[in-house]
Amino acid sequence: MKAYALVEPGRMEWLDVAKPIIESDYSAILKPIVISPCSSDVHTIFEHGSVKPSNWVMGHECLGEVVEAGNLVKDFKPGDKVLVPSITPNWRDLGIQDGNFTHPSGPFSGMKFSISRPGIFAEYFYVEDADTSLVHMPEDVSLGAALMCVDVVTTGFTGVEAAEITFGDTVCVLGIGPIGLMAVAGAKLRGASEILAVGTRPACIDLAKEFGATQIISYKDGNIVGQVLEATRGKGVDASIIAGGNQDTFSQAIYMTCYGTGRISNLNYYVGDKDLVIPKTAWANGMAGKTIRGELCKGGRVRIERLFSMVQCGRISPEKLITHTYHGFEELETALHIMRDKPKELVKAMVII
Repeated sequence: MKAYALVEPGRMEWLDVAKPIIESDYSAILKPIVISPCSSDVHTIFEHGSVKPSNWVMGHECLGEVVEAGNLVKDFKPGDKVLVPSITPNWRDLGIQDGNFTHPSGPFSGMKFSISRPGIFAEYFYVEDADTSLVHMPEDVSLGAALMCVDVVTTGFTGVEAAEITFGDTVCVLGIGPIGLMAVAGAKLRGASEILAVGTRPACIDLAKEFGATQIISYKDGNIVGQVLEATRGKGVDASIIAGGNQDTFSQAIYMTCYGTGRISNLNYYVGDKDLVIPKTAWANGMAGKTIRGELCKGGRVRIERLFSMVQCGRISPEKLITHTYHGFEELETALHIMRDKPKELVKAMVII
């Protein structure tokens, strides 16, 4: 089959690779019908992210059609159109019973696509456990809204949950790309009163305000920590959600978060070999009372069905993230490169196959 694969760091090519086969009675083979390249694909491919084998198929955001299903798959059959969560753990891993849904049997073991299995940038791909992962696609939700639920919405909302946002909180979201924008939307839904959004790209700023940001913070106006502290009268925010930036952003989030009860939630994928630094001053010599959590997004069928319900009830409008739409499998290359280049009008790209 045809696939778009990472040949070596920085270089993707169209290759002929082996088509997946049914490996268990619970599994399924799908073909993608809508794909979105993710910023994490960009980090891995072009920015010296995690090391991959040669000719490795990338991608983890798609809607699909079931082509073949194992004998014990109950709820899905060939021809069904489905959402495919980016996180598809083996729900029989014992770590699941311990509440570890993202790393149940080891680091990143909940994320199969482009980690332990080839990704979805191919004519066909494999899902290990269809009944517990896939979600039927209702007719009353747009392709864009459905596609955003499988990764972007669930990731942004995971950051909000990890930051334990509650009524009246003051929150700072650092980085307002697609993930950060959904963190803004989720923080508003969770009851945050003030939401400070750090970013500079006009298209993202407009959406941040629409989704609930009460103030935009820009590095062009000076030190962002200073701006946040000024906006909070020196106290700092109740919670910071890191959805973009670099290693320095991590330290900035700690500085701007209040002492005693502050929460820092990290969703960002850091590249390179620079360590993440906890500043001693911001950490009060180890006694700051601030909580730091780094999270991979939540997946699974029930999770995505719940997010879908929020779209259907008009609580969120993630289709507004889609600024660039392409048609045809070969346009995946164009979409990936525009996600890398980040023109000012870009938020998120999708490819309808």
